[in-house]
Amino acid sequence: MSVGAARAVTDGWIVAKRNLIKIKRVPEVLVFVLISPIMFVLLFAYVFGGAIDPAGAVGYKEFLIGGIFAQTVVFGATFTGAGLAEDMQKGIIDRFRSLPMSSAAVLVGRTTSDVVYNVLSLVIMALTGLLVGWRIREGVVDAAAGFLLLLLFAYAISWVMAWVGLLVPSVEVINNASFIVIMPLTFVSNAFVPLESFSGVLRHIVEWNPVSTLTQAVRELFGNTDPTIPVSDAWPMQHPVVYTLLWVVLILLVFVPLSVRQYRLSSSR
Repeated sequence: MSVGAARAVTDGWIVAKRNLIKIKRVPEVLVFVLISPIMFVLLFAYVFGGAIDPAGAVGYKEFLIGGIFAQTVVFGATFTGAGLAEDMQKGIIDRFRSLPMSSAAVLVGRTTSDVVYNVLSLVIMALTGLLVGWRIREGVVDAAAGFLLLLLFAYAISWVMAWVGLLVPSVEVINNASFIVIMPLTFVSNAFVPLESFSGVLRHIVEWNPVSTLTQAVRELFGNTDPTIPVSDAWPMQHPVVYTLLWVVLILLVFVPLSVRQYRLSSSR
């Protein structure tokens, strides 16, 4: 590791601790982070579960949890953008610039601290899922790989949100902008309904949507798929883990340098 990279990691960890300390000062943030996954699990399992019935022997609750996992970590990545937009508004970014620290440290710290939020969300969501009937039917290694894949994808998306957070003028704007992008990304996927319910061009979009492959990957790793139902012939759905990891690498290669560059150019609003 080069001196610059080591400094970015060290300074980034200090910034990450600063962001995590905010939990003690504003505990309401953590409360809403933990309530959201519980709400989504219960809402889809009991309100929509009776109307949505995927074919095969797998019950909807087991089918659902993989999609809820994917949706929650993607939505959780928006905290990065909102946090940076807030720091820009308050002038905190300018204060960071005046300090002898790596220019990437603020972004590394922000994205790293948000991994903690996602870990807490996954824990609460998994416990809620177990209470409503979801089970992990594969080994510990596969299950751990599933959770790790979710966190990696969320981390990559957080860099996209970091770039957006440095571009938009306020927290309100990034909340609205991220909703417009993330909502169709998660709902035009196999997260909540089986792939067979889509047809034509829309089906191809769903098959190549990285949220679909993330959902399919974690379902396979948790053992929540029905072997009697054939998987789509589309390459991403045949290799969901590889395809999702390719997206993670691509997003990081594009948006890490873009975010660092935008951080250097941005000024407080």
